[in-house]
Amino acid sequence: MTQSTSLKRLDLGTLIACCLAVAAAQMCITVPSPINGEIQAAFGASGSQVAWVTSAFILPTAILELNFGVVGDLFGRKRLLVLGGFVLAIGELLNATSQNITMLWIGQALAGVGAAALFPSSLAVIAAATPEEKDRAKAVSTWALSISLASAIGPLSSGVLATVADFRWAFVPPVVLGLAVGISSWILVTDSKAPEGRALDWPGQITVAVGLTALLWGIIEGGDRGWSSPAIVGALSLAALALIGFVVAEKRAASPMFNLDLLRIPSFAAAAVVALTGMFGFIGTAYCVSIRLGAVMHLSALRAGMPFVILQLIPLLLAPVLSKMLTRVEPRWLLMGGLLPMAAGQFWIAALPITTTSLAAFIGPVLLLGVGFICVVSSLTSAAVNAVPIEMTGMASGATSLVREFGQGLGPAVISTIAMSAASSALVGKLSGKDAGMEHAAGPLAVVNAGSDSARAAAQTALGHGMALGVVICGCASLLGAVVTLLLVRKNTSRAAVGAGEPSVQAASA
Repeated sequence: MTQSTSLKRLDLGTLIACCLAVAAAQMCITVPSPINGEIQAAFGASGSQVAWVTSAFILPTAILELNFGVVGDLFGRKRLLVLGGFVLAIGELLNATSQNITMLWIGQALAGVGAAALFPSSLAVIAAATPEEKDRAKAVSTWALSISLASAIGPLSSGVLATVADFRWAFVPPVVLGLAVGISSWILVTDSKAPEGRALDWPGQITVAVGLTALLWGIIEGGDRGWSSPAIVGALSLAALALIGFVVAEKRAASPMFNLDLLRIPSFAAAAVVALTGMFGFIGTAYCVSIRLGAVMHLSALRAGMPFVILQLIPLLLAPVLSKMLTRVEPRWLLMGGLLPMAAGQFWIAALPITTTSLAAFIGPVLLLGVGFICVVSSLTSAAVNAVPIEMTGMASGATSLVREFGQGLGPAVISTIAMSAASSALVGKLSGKDAGMEHAAGPLAVVNAGSDSARAAAQTALGHGMALGVVICGCASLLGAVVTLLLVRKNTSRAAVGAGEPSVQAASA
């Protein structure tokens, strides 16, 4: 691999800057979870509009991450870290000053672009500076620990700030972190790049961006606008055409961003399915819990955020055990051991009455979700990259990341549509006058927040039914992933196992 410097060992300043970069990007993902209720109330947003708050961030991250990895290889990863930090800070500043839901979406999307530059670049810099496997493993473990810490701090800081002040203050710490990333990367990071054999795949990038964006927009808006409306039919048709165009573009590309032959490998294809279904179910469940505690039961942001704090602390507690298990247990069994507890936790949450607000009632299912999630995330990339030829591990890891993150964006979109549609159906004939007009115009969340007393009670019950149905579907998605894993994921005995991690180190140095 050609490097711009002769750096042989990772210096402390570079490691600190890279860990700060990935922590900032990861923290932005978790910040909105406890404040969805405040966002809904402040802007009078519908369920689909609230779902876009998460999806607007994740979508550009998923779409751009693969090509940003190539951009860093071609032009230098330090530049991407600096630029990514400042772009993330600008996006979060828009969030912190947002006056309407549209401005919040724009801020989230811009922050997502910044995160798409930070995730692959931070890991690539570390991998390039640690040619020794032992040094690399230690550095990547520190990098991964930064992700776990940020995941736990994000909902806690968000909940505290939104409880003592306006919810917009929850986006201020990410602004500061983004600026710190840009400055520290400029001062501390030793640059590297690897341009040999790397080229941007513009046809593939454009078609996959258009296809995934149109698909997600169609799914999120379909519940509100109607599935037969011209806009939704047009969006889903555009998604189908663009994704077909992506397949054609990748078959013709001299340097494709994704080699379609990888899908012929059963274990890799299965890992991609698990990445989609597992993350779909996990984030879909988190969305439902956030909405039911915040927007429906009107708990404070701090109380609504506590299940997410517990959820994100679990990876920190299990990290030492999992690092040993990843070297001794096949990814197939770790995936199974993660997806089944996730499904159990999801069905448990679905069974809780909508009026349940005690943190104690959520501890059991949240523990199952957390244990399952960290097992899946820790073993997913290993299962994918170990299934493919060694020279394709970077591409396999990047593709798995794209599918995983799109699943995270798809979760709130689909589950919101299902839950709100089911709640609206359950309210048919139970509302009258202004309450019925409010439900027709803005959905059941508007009624549960501003309707008459009887209408609020009816809307609460209806939303409980809709949320339960949504979480059951999340549990079924986890079970589907477990079945696919059992049937298709196999150990590749033809090559040594690729070092586990999330994402794979090979993605950075490919």
